[in-house]
Amino acid sequence: MKRRKFIQNSLLSGAALAAAPATTLLSNESNDTPAPYSFKMKYAPHDGMFRNSGGESILDQLRFMADQGFKAFEDNGMSGREVALQEQMGQLMQQLGIEMGVFVAHKIYWNEPNLASGNKERREEFLDYIRKSVDIAKRVNAKWMTVVPGYKDFRQDMGFQTAHVVESLKRACDILEPHGLVMVLEPLNFRDHPGLFLTDVPQAYAICKAVASPACKILYDIYHAQIQIGNIIPNIDAAWDETEYFQIGDNPGRKEPTTGEINYKNVFKHIHKKGFKGILGMEHGNFNPGKEGEAALIKAYQEVDSF
Repeated sequence: MKRRKFIQNSLLSGAALAAAPATTLLSNESNDTPAPYSFKMKYAPHDGMFRNSGGESILDQLRFMADQGFKAFEDNGMSGREVALQEQMGQLMQQLGIEMGVFVAHKIYWNEPNLASGNKERREEFLDYIRKSVDIAKRVNAKWMTVVPGYKDFRQDMGFQTAHVVESLKRACDILEPHGLVMVLEPLNFRDHPGLFLTDVPQAYAICKAVASPACKILYDIYHAQIQIGNIIPNIDAAWDETEYFQIGDNPGRKEPTTGEINYKNVFKHIHKKGFKGILGMEHGNFNPGKEGEAALIKAYQEVDSF
């Protein structure tokens, strides 16, 4: 999945059963979709992940997710949806017991500097998006929103760029803190997104320490982290006190766990043992197409959750 295209298109367009052992995964009689399962952790699918099984309507997809035992949902493009639909989704998620995960809070600059530049107009544009995101968060009962500082300013030293970014984030925290909301900074890897300012977890950690606010934390995307620096579990531990959200994707391919090189069962076991109660966003594609691929994806999550 190309995250850049996924986010841009989205922004522009506008009680489970008791846990069964992963070795005895059952299927519904009508198709290959696994029977409902009680996940240990809050894995959050996204719009379109179960379109073939749940239907085109996002509301129907949410119902399908709940029926399969998922307890959370994330939507990069929530800010592009009609207000009425945002309200419908928020109400339905409350009824289904689904917790809202992240949505993208602002326009992301993929090819030119904005926050790193120190440009006051770009900073004000960013802060205006943050103000609007407060209203969106209230409609859908969200706590977290994704922030990507954008492209590097290659004409400025990295130290000056960092100072500009920190100042913008501090200003955003002034908006978010009174509402108990949190922006989570997402480092994106150099291979898929060359030229971006924020590329790895240690850098995000240093920025969060400099901002020093409960409204500014890390979105630890395990897929990006594996490509950028690896050493997943030790870096999770090192950044633990500034991390509020995780995202998932195996490498190579950015598909569901068990399709690549990352030992997600061990990663999830470690995060669970440390007491993480938050959301893990399933920000990846489906390895196989159609209903069969969606059923296989669900089984993969049951497998890696069976620690």
